[in-house]
Formats: sequence, structure tokens, C-alpha cells
Amino acid sequence: MNVRRSAAALAAVGVLAAAAPATAADPSPSPKVTVPSGLYGKGDPTYDGVWRQSLTLIAQRTLGYRPATAAVDWLAGQQCANGSFAAFRAAPAKPCDDKVKADTNSTAAAVQALAATGGHGGAVEKAVGWLKSVQNKDGGWSYYPGGPSDTNSTSVVIGALAAAGTDPADVRTSGKSPYDALPAWSIPCDQDGGGALAYQPDKKGELLANADATAAGLLGALGKGFVAEAGKAPAQDACAESGHLTRAQVADNAGAYLGTAVAKTGHLLSTLPGAKDQPDYGNTADAVVALAADGRTEPAKKAYAWLEKNAGPWATQSGPAAYAQLILAAHAIGEQPGDFNGTSLVGSLNALGPAPRMDSAAHRPAAQEEDSKSSVWWIVGVGLVAGIGIGFLLSGRKKPRP
Repeated sequence: MNVRRSAAALAAVGVLAAAAPATAADPSPSPKVTVPSGLYGKGDPTYDGVWRQSLTLIAQRTLGYRPATAAVDWLAGQQCANGSFAAFRAAPAKPCDDKVKADTNSTAAAVQALAATGGHGGAVEKAVGWLKSVQNKDGGWSYYPGGPSDTNSTSVVIGALAAAGTDPADVRTSGKSPYDALPAWSIPCDQDGGGALAYQPDKKGELLANADATAAGLLGALGKGFVAEAGKAPAQDACAESGHLTRAQVADNAGAYLGTAVAKTGHLLSTLPGAKDQPDYGNTADAVVALAADGRTEPAKKAYAWLEKNAGPWATQSGPAAYAQLILAAHAIGEQPGDFNGTSLVGSLNALGPAPRMDSAAHRPAAQEEDSKSSVWWIVGVGLVAGIGIGFLLSGRKKPRP
């Protein structure tokens, strides 16, 4: 998601060879374009403006915040007339033309965000219509329309359809839905990386395990988007062989693979070509959400504990999308993002753009409830101490002088 799909995005625009690993998908310190008002973060938004804004708004709504109007309007203003979104449009007032490269990931992320914030039903409907129009014959989606389908793009569109109130199983081309596409990327249990999903077949048609795609595909097979909560524990932890996998089996196999992948260290490793193996913070955060959604709370909590101990500097460096990912990971396992190893993910994210407001006490996150209760009792305590002190003074004044 993110930072998570930066690898796919960079590959799609042909700059992967020059890119840093996804684990260090840092915002540029010198943006090539002016960062517009209403957009979260100060890094160059050329490749991730819509993505990071969408994740930010989703994270805020998940916490019970009402995002700032300026932030929501900026995202809605990025939409093209045909309903699609590109990664970033520096001049949104100009009509989209052939130079604007709309993509399924940005569009699907924006759908989830605008559906969550409300008030943009028309924009959501148009975006979903565009996504349906670029569905491939295998039932899946590619990053850019016209390319071969991949696990990540198909899964993020599933999340968008679900968020918009559309059953992904009913969205079909040539009789196939996205749930028909996912099993084709699932690696058989008896092969290397069994249970995992590949991003897509390589040039030789082989499937290579990809933790990023596996986390995305797991959520996709469950029909979930970016926001998920702990699901029912799976019937078995091992990879399940089958001649034709159901979507439930795809999910459980992917969950078993991810659970094993994080069991030893608590984190996933970067798999970008040419990069040294190193912790992949973004994909680990996504794995927490996916594992929790599949009912594998034990490995999910272990991975979150590792993130809480190690991911702070990464989030500070990477910006809004990273903070949002960590917040969504915390939400998935019921942790409090207001205290992330002594740092508030909530405050850190909200400080990077227009300040949101809390909808109401009914939507206030538990962490804020506790902060609020503590503040109230602190004030009451101070008042009692002050009252006692004043009482002593007054009683002293009333005493007759000897």
C-alpha cells in the first residue's frame, strides 16, 4: 500500500533501476513541483500525491477524525473527467489529456478515501465506472490500463469496489471476476515459496514469492481494503493443496506464508532487485493488517511489536503514507496509535497537513478517551488540592488571634 506499492509504481514509470529500496521510499527533500496546499507531506508528490493523501484520509477516518475540507477537496480535485486518477496532477484545473497517465492504484486508493470521508458519491461512482471499464479479461487489473494483470493492482481495486458498496464477485469481464484472477498467482504448496503470491508471472512464466503481493493478495482474497480488523482464526495453519484454489484457500495459504515469514524476526525483508536484504517496514506494516484480517493475530502482534520498536525513524523520514500504514496496522490488532513507543502516530500524521477535527465523542479513539479522562482527573485533582489549600487559608483567617 504506499510506500508499499512504490516499487510497482516506479517500475511502471520506468525508473526502478534508479530508485532506492521500498523500505526507504523517502520523500524528495527538494520537490520538483510545488507541494500544493491541502496535500499532506512536504516531499515531491509526483509519484505518490494521490496515494499518500488517500491513505492519510483513510487513517484519519479510521481513528474517528473528520479530515479537513481542504485535504478532501484536494484529493477530489485530482479526478479526471472520466473518473480516473493519476498519481499526481500539478494543474488539476486543466482537462486530462494523453499526457496524464491515469492508473488503477491511485484511482482505487482515492475511491476508498472518498468513500470513507463521505459527500463525494458522484466521484466514487465515476471512479468505479472507470475501473470497471479497464478490467482485463482474466478478471484482474494492471497498474496502467492495457498491461497484464497483477496481484497488487487487482487487490487494491477489490478494496475499492468493496468500499464503494459493490461486490467484487459481480464485477466481471469475459465471465471472470477478480476472485478468478487471484488463484493464478498463488504458488503451489510444494514449490519454493509455497502459499505466497507472486506479483505476476516473470518472463519465463514462473511465479516468484513476493511478500508485498502476498499481503495485498491476502486482503484481496478476503474482500478487504486498507482497513481491516482481526478476523476469525483459520481452520489450519499449513498451506492447503488443491487442484483449483478457492479465494478462501488463497487467503489462508497466503496467511500461512506470511505468518512463517515474520515468525523468526518479526519483519519482512526488502526484495527489490539489486538491493541488499534489509527490513521492509512498509510491507511489514501491511502484513500486520493482512495477518490480522486472516485471524492470525499472534504473528500480527509480533510484527507490530517489532515495528513499534524499530519503525519510528522510517516513518519520520518517509512521511504521511508511512504513518498511515502504521496507524492501520495498530487498528487491525487493537493497539493504540497514540502511544507508539512513546510517540503519537496520530499527532505525527496530523501535523503534516491541514488539521482534522474529531467527529464526536462517540467516534473518539480509545487512546484519546484515555488522554481525555486523564486530563479530566488531573484537573479535578488540581482543583481538589487547590480547594484544600484555600480551605486551610480560609480556616486560618477565621481563627481568633490569641
